[in-house]
Amino acid sequence: MPATPPPDGPYDTTSLRDAAVRRLRRLRDTDTLTHHDIRTVAAAFGVHRRTVRRWMDNADAHHGTYTPQGRPHFCLTPAMHDALARWHGNINTAYRTLKAEGLLGLPPVPSPATFYRAVNRELSPGQRAALKHGETGRRRHDVHRLRPHGNRNDVWETDHVEASVHINLDGHRTKPWITWFIDHATAVICGLVITPHHPSQEAILTAARDAILTGGHHRPAGGIPKKVRVDRGRDFLSTAVDEAFNKFGTELSVLPPYSPHLKGTVESLNAAVKHTLFKGLPGYSHTPTSSRDKRGRPLWKTDELLDFETFVHYVLDWVEWWNNDHTIARLNRRTPAQAWAADLTPIDTLTPQALHTYTLLHPGRPLTITSKGVRWKGAYYVGDWMHGHGTAGERVHLRHEANHFHEVHLYDADTRTYRGPAYRSDEMTPDEGRRLHRARRREADHYAAKARRARKNTVTRHAATTTPAPPQPLHRLTATQAAAELRELTTRTPDAPSEARPDLLHRPAPTSPRWTPPLPAPTNEDPE
Repeated sequence: MPATPPPDGPYDTTSLRDAAVRRLRRLRDTDTLTHHDIRTVAAAFGVHRRTVRRWMDNADAHHGTYTPQGRPHFCLTPAMHDALARWHGNINTAYRTLKAEGLLGLPPVPSPATFYRAVNRELSPGQRAALKHGETGRRRHDVHRLRPHGNRNDVWETDHVEASVHINLDGHRTKPWITWFIDHATAVICGLVITPHHPSQEAILTAARDAILTGGHHRPAGGIPKKVRVDRGRDFLSTAVDEAFNKFGTELSVLPPYSPHLKGTVESLNAAVKHTLFKGLPGYSHTPTSSRDKRGRPLWKTDELLDFETFVHYVLDWVEWWNNDHTIARLNRRTPAQAWAADLTPIDTLTPQALHTYTLLHPGRPLTITSKGVRWKGAYYVGDWMHGHGTAGERVHLRHEANHFHEVHLYDADTRTYRGPAYRSDEMTPDEGRRLHRARRREADHYAAKARRARKNTVTRHAATTTPAPPQPLHRLTATQAAAELRELTTRTPDAPSEARPDLLHRPAPTSPRWTPPLPAPTNEDPE
């Protein structure tokens, strides 16, 4: 049974030394103290026997209680702590400032090494990191206990991670995103989706569907979890995601902000994929300076980058390696798949038919099927099952995937049975889509260039100086140049209030004889 300390600590080796000294002093008072007793205590504490005799002398000087004095050392004052905070943990600069202000105490002034030792002795590594990097730096020195592992499907964790790899998407460089669900107990990846852009609630729902389903092209691990930990991302906090998990009684645990340690399993997965997959792919975005050209640009050209489909293949292969071949220390050097198979906790599974509407959103009231189909969001949706069955006039409920408006799913408004899919009847052709995309791209580039020119023109550059002096603006214009540029800017962007002034508008000449023209303005000149 381990020893339990008394409740009125703290305790250290000083209390044990005091007990040994008290025993030796009792032996001395009864004239039974021998050199063997002193040598035995000295050997137990790893000191010389003369040190033990000094301990006894110290107890005699303090009324029988061993009271070590300790070595005197330099201590920081409140002014020194303020200087360290003002200079954000820069010890050298804080020391020079205190020395110049005479705040280091009376002579002799402590040396920089003494000041350094005092700072390292009185401030912990976390406190010094907080002075330099703020709260973010302090969190790196926090100690967090490990969560209980529990059983499979007790807790899942989910997150988005941006791939540190540029890919070629229709001739443009972009970074894809991965959204995945991982089981906390076994560290097995249950489901994931990959998007070529920043994910939304659609990606979360699709990844959840892939994680819940088992068998077929889905992974063997899956089922309905009891709890899912998420961060405070806007897409994770959406109503659609919350309702989707509540359908099966799954608790959506929203973690407090700036607390990645509370979902350490998925955070470790994010770090692992960056170090074990992304670093070896072409287009890695965190290459060192030696892997870039003289202008600092990556050596990978757009044509040499992976396309989206190839990147997806690499990620899926890596997920299979993680689940089936990668061993983890906390799982007793087993793979996540082995840990999942060894856990005999029952799994609540669902069929694809039961999950059909899991990722579909319900926009609202029932709609009516007309002769042109179902009208929604300014477009008509028609399905093959509508032709030849007299479906016009029926009432249906419409559901659709998030951000997917080209295809919807219709359900009977009374029986809630699935009728079938419907597609936009006036969908644009691929050629029209390409032309629209190019036009949008040209428009975006045009306004981006105008914004860059505007920012460049609004920035006033000043002359460099080596002495304290007021800033001297460069590229100063003459009065004539300034007036010319002002006229040009006024012509391109006229002032709205001046346009609204009626005295600046050209009035039509009176054409009706009934109109009375205004009298001429009186003059001060005398008539001849």
